[in-house]
This record gives sequence, C-alpha cells and structure tokens, in this order.
Amino acid sequence: MKPIVSISNFKTGQIIQGFFLVLEKHLRHTRAGDLYIDLVLRDQTGQITAKIWDKVAEFDKKFKQGDPVAAKGEVETFLERPQLVIKRINKATVQNYARYGFDPGLIVPMAKQFPKDMWKEITRIIRSLKNRHLKVLLLSIYNTNKEKLLIHPSSVSGHHNYRSGLLEHLLSMAKMALQLAPHYEVDQDILIGGVLLHDLGKLRGIKSGYEAAITEEGNFSGNIVLGRDMFLKAARRIKGFPKPLASSLEHIILSQNDSSGESPRKPAFKEALLVQMINDMDSKMNLMEQALKNDPEIGDWTGWHNYFKIPLFKG
Repeated sequence: MKPIVSISNFKTGQIIQGFFLVLEKHLRHTRAGDLYIDLVLRDQTGQITAKIWDKVAEFDKKFKQGDPVAAKGEVETFLERPQLVIKRINKATVQNYARYGFDPGLIVPMAKQFPKDMWKEITRIIRSLKNRHLKVLLLSIYNTNKEKLLIHPSSVSGHHNYRSGLLEHLLSMAKMALQLAPHYEVDQDILIGGVLLHDLGKLRGIKSGYEAAITEEGNFSGNIVLGRDMFLKAARRIKGFPKPLASSLEHIILSQNDSSGESPRKPAFKEALLVQMINDMDSKMNLMEQALKNDPEIGDWTGWHNYFKIPLFKG
C-alpha cells in the first residue's frame, strides 16, 4: 500500500490513498441522467468534496454516510478548490485495515495533547488534593470512566467538539483553577472538585463515536442533571462523605452554566461562581480558536458564519 496522504497535503494531479470519514453521501444525477455519488470526506487535517463517477452501483453498496472508508483517487481542482475523484473505496475497519495503518484517530479531529498525557496531569492534580474524601471520590469516578474520558468530546457541535475534547476542557479548567484559587482566596479543593465534576454528565448525555450525537437520556434529562446524579451516586458509596461538601459540589454542578441560562441554579458562593466563569472562558476561547482555524476564507478576516457571528481577525 502506498503512503497515506492527509487532506491538508493534497495537491492537484496527485494520486492519493488514505482513510477518511464520510460526512455526507448523496446519490445524484448528471445532466445526462447518469448516476454519481457526491461526498464530503474528513480526516484529522480537514475536509474535502469528492465524486464517484464510475462503478457507482458497486461502490454505493460498500459504505454509507458516517462510515470510515479507505479510498484511492485523483486530486482535481473544481471552482478553484481541490476535489477528490475516487477510483476505489471501501468501508474501513480496524480488523481489516489496521495492518495498512488505519487508526480511528486519523479521521476525526483530536485534542492537541495526547490523551494519556492529559490523564496523567489530571490524576496528579487529583492526588494533590488535601481533602481525603474528595480525592477518593474523584479517583473512583475518573478511574471508572477512564476509557470514555480518554476519547470523549465535550460537545456535539460546540466547544471542544473533537476526540478527547472533554479531557482537554477539564484539564484546561483545572490549570486555571489552580492559578485563580489563591488569587481570589477560595477553597482550592472545592474549586478543583467542582471543575472536575461539572461536565461528567456528558459521558452519558453524548454518544462518542466517529460522529458525536446526543443520547436519549441526554435529550430527556440533560448533561447537568445526569452529572449531578453520577456525582451523588458515587458520593453515597464513600463512607462518611461529608454532607456539606456534597451539597457544595452538587450546587456547583447545578449552577455551572448560569450565563447561558442552561442551569437550574445560580452560583451562590465564590467557588461556584468561579467554576461557572472558568467554564465560560475556556469554552469561548476554544470556540474562537476553532473559528479561526477552520475558516475557509482567504485573507486576514473570517466570514460571519461562526459562534460569535462577526468577522474575526486571523492576523
């Protein structure tokens, strides 16, 4: 097999082969009435439109929208943008294509830092806590959910909406909390505990895969309620878990998104307010970073189609 080529490295006239995620798949007709397949493909480095003109009926049966695929084709230019004309395509699985270099991480956007490195940093922060009950609680919840935490996105289409995005968000917030706790003279353990607990409901509210989606219980109950329930269930298992600590952490979970109107409570003490503000800051900074990175416009300014609904300066 030839070397795998990422979308960001495509050049017009190049024959490439690689692994991609099928974001869109449409059967269409040419003006002459012939069938073709119109695709949008993505990998870790970007996305591209693609066409299948030949063997349409044969290739149509081999994959569907949302599948990872192994594809070979030629890069062309259409309307001044690259387009891939596919000559061969098949659904990619780890079982069949791992020996050729297929890894799910190749076709989905990922956090910049390695998940295992982020995991080590978070567990180090947890072990540094002074409150024994809180330390035991967090280690229990995190170790129980480690497999999911290593890959889970933080949202479906919002901030940190990529593989390992939730872990990246939690670690970023925890680092800020360590800096801000002494400045505002708040209880560092409660602040860190609130940060590391506030978003865990997303492990049940969001389905992680090649494409993230809201789960049924996520639609019915929402991430905040699911996270509160996860926390209370874990706290009840720890003998002698202090009730005031449990109440404080529950309140932080329930008041985490007050600025967006999603939370059932408003922050009622300093640590809760600080968690809400750190959460808002880290989320919006990530949304701006993504808007700047993914904007297709040429020049120093982005288009209007982003979270902030204004042109952003790319500099």
